Amino acid sequence: MQSFRTELEDLNNPVVAQDILDLEKKIRLFREGKIDSDKFRSLRLARGIYGQRQSGVQMIRIKLPLGRVTTKQLRRIADISDEYASKNLHATTRQDIQIHFVSLDRTPELWAKLEKDDITTREACGNTVRNITASDLAGIDPNEPFDVSPYAQEMFRYFLRNPVCQEMGRKFKISFSSSDDDTAFSFIHDLGFIPKIVDGKRGFKVMIGGGLGANPTLALTAYEFLEEDQIIPFTEAVLRVFDRYGERTRRMKARFKFLLDDLGLEKIMALVEEEKQAVKVQQYTIDLHTLPEPVLPEAIPTAEAVITNPDKYDRWYRTNVIKQKQDGFFGVYVKLPLGNMSSNLAREFADIVDTYAATELRITVNQGYLIRFVRPEALKHLYVALDKLALAEPGFDSVADITACPGTESCNLAISDSTQISLALEKVIREEYPEMVFNTDIKIKISGCPNSCGQHGLAGIGLHGSTIKDKQGKVLPALVVLLGGGKLKNGEGIISDKILKIPSKRGPQALRILFDDYEANSLEGEYYHDYFKRIGRNHFYTILKPLGDLTSVVPTDYIDWGEEHNFILHTAVGECAGVIIDLVATLFYESEEKLEWAKEALRDAHYADAIYQSYSAFINTAKALLLTRDVKPSTQIQVLLDFQQHFVETGLFQMPVNFREHVLRINKNEPTEEFAIAYLEDSKKFLEDVMAYRAIGNEVVAK
Repeated sequence: MQSFRTELEDLNNPVVAQDILDLEKKIRLFREGKIDSDKFRSLRLARGIYGQRQSGVQMIRIKLPLGRVTTKQLRRIADISDEYASKNLHATTRQDIQIHFVSLDRTPELWAKLEKDDITTREACGNTVRNITASDLAGIDPNEPFDVSPYAQEMFRYFLRNPVCQEMGRKFKISFSSSDDDTAFSFIHDLGFIPKIVDGKRGFKVMIGGGLGANPTLALTAYEFLEEDQIIPFTEAVLRVFDRYGERTRRMKARFKFLLDDLGLEKIMALVEEEKQAVKVQQYTIDLHTLPEPVLPEAIPTAEAVITNPDKYDRWYRTNVIKQKQDGFFGVYVKLPLGNMSSNLAREFADIVDTYAATELRITVNQGYLIRFVRPEALKHLYVALDKLALAEPGFDSVADITACPGTESCNLAISDSTQISLALEKVIREEYPEMVFNTDIKIKISGCPNSCGQHGLAGIGLHGSTIKDKQGKVLPALVVLLGGGKLKNGEGIISDKILKIPSKRGPQALRILFDDYEANSLEGEYYHDYFKRIGRNHFYTILKPLGDLTSVVPTDYIDWGEEHNFILHTAVGECAGVIIDLVATLFYESEEKLEWAKEALRDAHYADAIYQSYSAFINTAKALLLTRDVKPSTQIQVLLDFQQHFVETGLFQMPVNFREHVLRINKNEPTEEFAIAYLEDSKKFLEDVMAYRAIGNEVVAK
C-alpha cells in the first residue's frame, strides 16, 4: 500500500490521483460486500478493467487517443505488462493496447504507474465515449486537407471524465479520417469526421449513427460541412440526446444507431438543436499545438546496410513503405500477426524506432504499427533491424494481413476461435497464394462472435465464430462466412453479406475456393466488392455450400483451432458495456454522490458540469421511487414521464409544475452560475423530499 501511495504522490494531476484513490476504495468496498457486483462492474469498466473469460483475472485496456504512442510510453506499457500482466501487448482495432491476466487488486497501482507517462485507462470500456480513433496517416498523409490529429486529441480531452457521458445506455465511438479516403471508417461510427476545406475555412463532413455488431448499420450524413469550432459543441449535444433518450433496459437495442433508427435523422437533429444553448461552450477553438512536435531522427551514416534477401526487401518496400507529405521522409508499416507483441520485443522495437525514426508511433486500425519520419538513407538500416526481430514481413494491410479479435483466448463473449484460424489462413496465403501479398483490395477480418470486434462486418471476406450441430445433435465450432463488404470514400461503405455457416476447420478450404473463383471469373482490375455485387450472393452460396455439408464430418471437425479436445461451448455475460444496477438504496446513494460532484463543479466555476450532475441526480432519484412501484423505465426521458404519471398526476407527490418540464429546464437555459445554483438546489430538495416520502410510509409530500 505504501508503494501505491508513493506512486500517487508522484502524479502532477490531483484529479487523476483522486480518481485512482476512488478506484482503490471501491475495490475494497466491493471485497467487503458493500458494493453490489453489477454496480461495481459498471464502475471498473469505466476505468478500463474488463473481466476475462478466465476466472479471477482482468484485461486492462489502455486508451491511446488516435492510436498515438511514444516509444517512452511503449516501454512503460511493456514494463507494466511484465510486472502485472502476461508480458504481451495486444493492439486492437480501436487503436488501444490491451494487457491480460491482471489481478483486480493491483489495478490502482498499475494505473498510477501508467499515468506517470500520461497514459490512461479511463473510459476505455463501459458505457462511455470510447477511444477516439483516427487515420494512422494523420499529419503525414499527402492527401489530407489538414492534420486531424489535434482535433482528435482535443475531442478526447474534452470528454474524458465529462459528466455528460459517464453512464450512458451503451458505448459511443468517434473517428477522424485524414482525407476523403476515409481510412478511419467514419461510416461505422456513432460520429465520424472527414476533414474538408470550404471557402478557405476548415471543417468536417459529419457522419452519424453507424455501427457494426450483430446488426451492422451504415452512418448517415449529419452535415456535409460543419466548421471546426462547432464539432465539439455538436458532439456534446448529440451525447446529451443519447444519454436522455437512449435505451437502457434492452442492451441489444441500446446503441445510438437504434435511437437514430427509431426517431429518424430529422428528429435527432431537432433534439440536438434543443440542447445547443445548454452545452458548455457555443464554439470550441481547437488548439492546433496540443500535441508536441515529433522528435525527428538524426541523419543516418552513409554506410550501406547489408540486405541478405533482396527479394523480401523489395516486397517489403512495395507493401510496407509510403511517402509522407513531408519531403524526404517515409512512413513504414509493421505487420503484426494478431496485433500481439511481447513486452521484450516491444522494448527492442522502441529502441529501433528511436534510432531510425521519430519517437512517435501510431497504432493502426488493423492492429499494426506505423513508424513515421524515416529518412530515405535509413530505410535499409531500418529494414535490417526490423527483420532481425521478425517485424519486416511484407504485405501490410493486404489480403495476407488478417485482422482478428482475441476471441476465445480471453473474451467472455467469444463462441469459437478467431486467432489460430487467422494464422492458418495467413499460412495458406503465404504458401499457396504468395502474390496476394500485393492485393490491398480484399480485407479478411475475423471475430470470435457476431459482435464484430474484429470488424468482420466491413470485410471483403469476413468470418465470425459460431456453432453448428450435426444430425446427432453434437456441437461443432463453426464460422459464419460474410462477403462483399468494404470501404468506399467520403463516408460511404458497404456492409458484408452473410452467406452460410461452415465448420471452423474448413475455413482454409473456403479461402481457397474464394480465391480461385475470384482469379477465374473477375474482370481486370475489378474490386472484390464490385465482383461480389456483379456475380451475386447465390453464386457464392453455391460454391461454398459443400463445405457446410455435415454428412461428411471427420473427428477433427469437432475440435476448435488451437485445442486438443472436442469443442465445448462457453457461455457467459459479456462486458462490452456495464449493467445498470436498479436497487433503490444504491440509486439514492448515487444521487447524493452526484450532488456532491455538482457542488465541487460549482465551486470550480464549471457550471455546465454542475448542472449535468444535478440533472443526473434528478433522474436517479425519480428512478429509485419508480422502482418502489415496480416501474422500470428504459430511458431517461421515460423516467420523467413515468414519474409524472405514477406520482404527480396521482397526487402521491406534489410538484408546482409538470415534472418533465421542471427537470428539462436543463436544455432551456444557458449554463450560468445563477442557473447552476438554482438547479442544484432544486435537485437536492427533490432528493430530500423523495427520501422523506419513502421514510414516512409513502404519504403525500408537498413540494
